[in-house]
Amino acid sequence: MNLSHRTIIRTVAIFKLLKAAILVATGIGILKLMHKGVASTLQQWIAMIHLDPGGRFVSRAIEKATSLPHDKIRDLGIVSFIYAGLFFTEGIGLWMLKRWAEWFTILITGSLVPIEAYEIAQRPTGLRIIILVINMAVLAYLLWHIKTERSDRKRV
Repeated sequence: MNLSHRTIIRTVAIFKLLKAAILVATGIGILKLMHKGVASTLQQWIAMIHLDPGGRFVSRAIEKATSLPHDKIRDLGIVSFIYAGLFFTEGIGLWMLKRWAEWFTILITGSLVPIEAYEIAQRPTGLRIIILVINMAVLAYLLWHIKTERSDRKRV
């Protein structure tokens, strides 16, 4: 395995681990919302990060969050932790340069691309587009690398 491949794989691993950490933080935040009350917790968070609670986006987010049923909030937290587990598995396996992790990343990332594309079609944002482009690049690179490595083995 050459140095550039190792660097690329470890960069992807860091990206996956970062996404996992964000999802864990999101899951913890969702659990706090459940146990302390959505409205009061959101008000504290908004004050802590110095956002205008009367702003259009902030007030709409508060309205949506407070209208969610308790079981829907719980489900969002559970899903957040499940995805975090998948991303941690990918990230750790890739960091250790395991072949199964490359295949696992292709499977998981490839299965999420249609969902990401749908989300972009519904509500396009720069962040969503950037994440989709990164995921597509990761998929293309891993598929290319695996195909190239197989061809190299057949020649030997």
